[in-house]
Amino acid sequence: MAYQTYPDIISRVKAVLIDALVLILLMYLATLLLAYFEDPKASVRIAVLVFIIVLYDPLFTSIWGGTIGHIINGLRVTRLTDPEKNILFPLAVLRFILKTALGWISLLSVTGDDKKRAIHDIAIGSIVVNRT
Repeated sequence: MAYQTYPDIISRVKAVLIDALVLILLMYLATLLLAYFEDPKASVRIAVLVFIIVLYDPLFTSIWGGTIGHIINGLRVTRLTDPEKNILFPLAVLRFILKTALGWISLLSVTGDDKKRAIHDIAIGSIVVNRT
């Protein structure tokens, strides 16, 4: 197994900010796409936006090892017990829910862990590492 290095909090905050911009862009594009349909119901618009917001992080994290923000910043979310593997989708969903519910508190908790794991990473057995 290769030596793992752990990102600092600044790299993780940058990833969060990039992901916020990506989500805004995706929502904007979805709004433009929905405008092509003749008066789509509000429930359809809401479902599309919720789908984007709720599935962006878990899908990218489970398939590619991180969101666009993670990838741009050279970060990867892996399994703590097997850093060569991405976390499973159900765990990525749970990680996203915890991360969202706890907000900045979870992110700031990386300063108190020797492997710089946030509360949401500790809870599901994941770790964020620098990509090699």
